[in-house]
Amino acid sequence: MALLVIPSAIAQGQELTTQIPSLIDEFRASSFFQRIESRFHIVEQLERKGRDTTGLATGALPPLLWAVTGVFSLVGAGITVAFLVVFMLVFGPGLVQRLLSQALPERRARYERVLDKVYTATGGYLAGLTLICSINATLTTTFLAIIGMPFFLPLGIASGFSSMVPYAGPIVAGGLITLLTLATAGTWKALAVLIYFLLYGQLEGNVLAPLVFRRTVHVNPLLTLFAVVFFAELAGIIGAVLAVPLMATGQIIVRELLLVRQEKLEARVPPPPPPP
Repeated sequence: MALLVIPSAIAQGQELTTQIPSLIDEFRASSFFQRIESRFHIVEQLERKGRDTTGLATGALPPLLWAVTGVFSLVGAGITVAFLVVFMLVFGPGLVQRLLSQALPERRARYERVLDKVYTATGGYLAGLTLICSINATLTTTFLAIIGMPFFLPLGIASGFSSMVPYAGPIVAGGLITLLTLATAGTWKALAVLIYFLLYGQLEGNVLAPLVFRRTVHVNPLLTLFAVVFFAELAGIIGAVLAVPLMATGQIIVRELLLVRQEKLEARVPPPPPPP
């Protein structure tokens, strides 16, 4: 499958790169852009800000910096997940053994059980994330091929990678693919792509991801949604990417602490007297 898909995806990606200037010109000449231009005068405002360096610095640079920051955040999230996989495979077992060697002998079994559960949960998260990205790439590639999008392979694969960032990733990918569809395939197909990404984004974020992580990480779907929202507000895109394994780790630690407390309470209870 890789021998069939990868060369075609690279060829379509190179063709897309070479056609970007012409696609921009076609988009500017489309009736959709003309209607927006006649109402908001986007080109005139950009030209005015280009002549006015002060206006450019105060008006155009902040959105540009925001867009650049968003792109780098998406790239950083992908690199974080990739390095997490590599570090788990290469350094994970040795790190666990070194940590356990520093524990007291009577507590080593408990620590080993906790670290093993955390390690398994993190691996389950990566497996679930791979499954979600694969589902996204497969469905998006199939849909774009059905509607006749000329660059369906690289765009579908890019949409699959966008699922590494919960909620925000599919939205950004869907917006870009919708604009490309508008420039290459017309308004109606672009509208179909927009509706598809709106529906799939809700399905993935609210149904698919919580159910998958429930099976692979053993975290309640409601807790998964809360974790993604909380860590996304706390640490942005990186927090959203790491929300599920952090929630799984916290759940494991809390359960183990409750188990320790229960064992201490049971040890304080005197044994029942022997029968006469």
